[in-house]
Amino acid sequence: MGNQPLIVLSEESQRTSGKDAQSMNITAGKAVAEAVRTTLGPKGMDKMLVDSAGSVVVTNDGVTLLTEMDIDHPAANMIVEVAETQEDEVGDGTTSAVVVSGELLKRAEDLLEQDIHATTLVQGYRQAAAKARETLEEIAIDVDADDTEILHQIAATAMTGKGAESAKDHLADLVVDAVRAVADEDGIDTENVKVEKVVGGSIENSELVEGVIVDKERVSENMPYFVEDANVAIIDGALEVKETEIDAEVSVTDPDQLQQFLEQEEAQLKEMVDTLVDVGADAVFVDKGIDDMAQHYLAQEGILAVRRVKSSDATRIARATGAKPVSNIDDISEDDLGYAGSVAQQDVGGDQRIFIEDVEDAKAVTMILRGGTEHVIDEVDRAIEDSLGVVRTTIEDGQVLAGGGAPEVELSLALRDYADSVGGREQLAVEAFADALEVIPRTLAENAGLDPIDSLVELRSAHDGGDTAAGLDAYTGDTIDMAEEGVYEPLRVKTQAIESATEASVMLLRIDDVIAAGDLKGGSSDDDDDDMPADPGMGGMGGMGGGMGGMM
Repeated sequence: MGNQPLIVLSEESQRTSGKDAQSMNITAGKAVAEAVRTTLGPKGMDKMLVDSAGSVVVTNDGVTLLTEMDIDHPAANMIVEVAETQEDEVGDGTTSAVVVSGELLKRAEDLLEQDIHATTLVQGYRQAAAKARETLEEIAIDVDADDTEILHQIAATAMTGKGAESAKDHLADLVVDAVRAVADEDGIDTENVKVEKVVGGSIENSELVEGVIVDKERVSENMPYFVEDANVAIIDGALEVKETEIDAEVSVTDPDQLQQFLEQEEAQLKEMVDTLVDVGADAVFVDKGIDDMAQHYLAQEGILAVRRVKSSDATRIARATGAKPVSNIDDISEDDLGYAGSVAQQDVGGDQRIFIEDVEDAKAVTMILRGGTEHVIDEVDRAIEDSLGVVRTTIEDGQVLAGGGAPEVELSLALRDYADSVGGREQLAVEAFADALEVIPRTLAENAGLDPIDSLVELRSAHDGGDTAAGLDAYTGDTIDMAEEGVYEPLRVKTQAIESATEASVMLLRIDDVIAAGDLKGGSSDDDDDDMPADPGMGGMGGMGGGMGGMM
């Protein structure tokens, strides 16, 4: 072979190695963080996302922004995963997690330029993250699951700075009541809190129904609109005559034979309805269809019936009323029926819906969100989702932290002290981690139009004096005791954010070779070039724009 080069990769492949690869990934991570940074805090701004079809989303919710944006750079997508993990685990703190990730990468870049090896940085970051978790647990405030005042404050804090802020006290009450209602011995599943969005009215008109609302109507106009003290049956099937599973051909030689077929089918349907009548069913919710003749017989008996009920709604109805879904109507018994004081068809915002209320123990509830426009309601819905997550987490864990940047400043000071005990170059990484955490209070100040340096100096001074709950009041610019002010966030939101951010940044820092099957540089537009960092290795970050270049 002599000295001929050995070509392993295809001609279309692109390879970036060493510092170029690290620089490319770090720049991508920082760009994602910068995209959402201005949305952080009570004074955070909103972003408008317009997709290729012209659909508009207006939000400042971190995970919504990042999932709606057209990001195609692999390193940037790792940072997006941080937000998605944060959302799945705790329901809030997505923007904080992404901003901290970006700042950790930025600080790491400075150290890499000083010839600190990536492995050293990774070790230091992991040590700092472990110490940070330990420190957070030390300063956490214990909360009783029955302390509705603190739960209300936590719910309101999660909604601050979002579209729901104008009515956050009212909505916070609804959220706390909803989470407490669906809690059981197995824990809290917020999937049992259904949110119905209704355009019309104001956010203050939103309400909580202790029961289930099904976005359906009764199948026949002849059925009652309202059933009181209803025995509820759930049929996991259809009220129809079953079709044969084999293709069969029947020759009819006499009209009477056809009539007999029809009468036999009617008799079967009548028998099904009689079975429901015999067990005492007053309201029937069916998974599949209901034959027209069955509808007629049900209406005759004064039974309210709903067909094609979604399985998720059927599960909630079962939870709320105590009914047991039955797949074979012949097997139904009184024990399978649930109870609701009221099953009624009502008009909500011009649409007819079935309300199942006045249940004995509402383990499934429905929140009706009202708002002037669809965009407003969508943003309120996102705020409610975050709020449900933090209240659930607080009740499960029983520990919270003061908000307003207080935990980050306390961690920063604790990590600087800790760095002195860390030997070798890892000490520099721990100090960089401490500096990176201050991006949260600094960003809160910037987004509120305050001087970030002055605000940070005041916060450090307060924490040096032993006030672990000192945070930034974004409305006045003062340093205040956040615990006294009632600004709280669950401990798990903060620990998860720091751990996710650390793992994502560590993963990117450990990459020293990027081998792409195609061209990573595809998709950049001229508009994007003005806004994204001009790094030759940025590659596919152009796809982050997708018509949104001017956003950042």
